Amino acid sequence: MTIAAAASGSPLTRVAALVLRHWYILRGSWLRILELAYWPAVQMVMWGFLSEFLARQTSYVAQAFGVLLSGMLLWDVLVRGQLGLSISFLEEMWSRNLGHLFASPLRPIEFAAGIVTMSLIRTVVGMVPVTILTIAFFGFSIYSLGWPLLVFFFALQMFGWGVGLAISGMVLRKGLGAETFAWAAVFILLPVSGVYYPIDVLPAWLQPVAWALPPAYVFEGMRAVLANHAVRPELLAGALALSVAYLVLGFGCFMWLFNGARRKGLLSTQGE
Repeated sequence: MTIAAAASGSPLTRVAALVLRHWYILRGSWLRILELAYWPAVQMVMWGFLSEFLARQTSYVAQAFGVLLSGMLLWDVLVRGQLGLSISFLEEMWSRNLGHLFASPLRPIEFAAGIVTMSLIRTVVGMVPVTILTIAFFGFSIYSLGWPLLVFFFALQMFGWGVGLAISGMVLRKGLGAETFAWAAVFILLPVSGVYYPIDVLPAWLQPVAWALPPAYVFEGMRAVLANHAVRPELLAGALALSVAYLVLGFGCFMWLFNGARRKGLLSTQGE
C-alpha cells in the first residue's frame, strides 16, 4: 500500500499507508531496529550498576534502587516518544518526500496521526526488550508499578508527541538548520522533571515551572507507588490532563507553522 494507492480511501487508510511506509523503512534495516533498543539498554545498564553499587552503601539508598531504574526507564519513554516522532518527520525531509505526500489526498492531521503512530511503535520496539533486560540483569521489573504504569506511559508519550510536533513544525518552517532542536529539545526539561529526585528539592521559584509540566506528576506518582505503595489519583489526573493539553498545543503549533510553510511554497523545497 502506498499514499497514492490510498488516494480514494478513508483518512484511516491514508494514515495506515504512511505508517506502513515508515514500517518498511524501519524493518528494512536491522541497524535502525538495533538503535531503538541500544541507547535505552546502555542507560539501563549504566544506571542499574550505579544503583546496585549505591544500594550496598545505606539502607535508604537500597530502597531507592527501583526508583532510580524506574525513573531512567520512564524518562526514556518520553525521550523515545519525542525522538521517534521527530525522526519519522525528518526522514520525510531528508528524502525530499514532503511535497509528494502533500500532493496526495493526505491531510496534515492524517500525517500527524501517522508519525504519532510510528513513534508509539518505535517506543514499544525499543523499550520492551530493555524492560526484560532489567529483569534479567537486576531482578527488577518496572511492571511492578501495576496499572498506573499505563497512565505514566501514555502521559509521557503524549507530552513527547506534543513537543515533537511543535519541533517538526519549526523544522518545516525554518528548514533543516533547526534540526538540532529535534535532538536536544526534551533534554532541557530533565532538571525540572523530577526524574531522580522529588520536586521539592528544586528552588522554590522553580517548582511552579516543574508543576506546569506533565513529567513532574508522572515521576512523583511513580515514587509514591514504589516508595509508599500508594496510588495518588490527583497526580495521575494531572499528568493526563496536562499531556493532552500539550499534545493539542503541539499540534496547533504544527498546523500554524505548516500553513505558513505552505503559503511560502516550502513544502516541495525542504530537504538535504
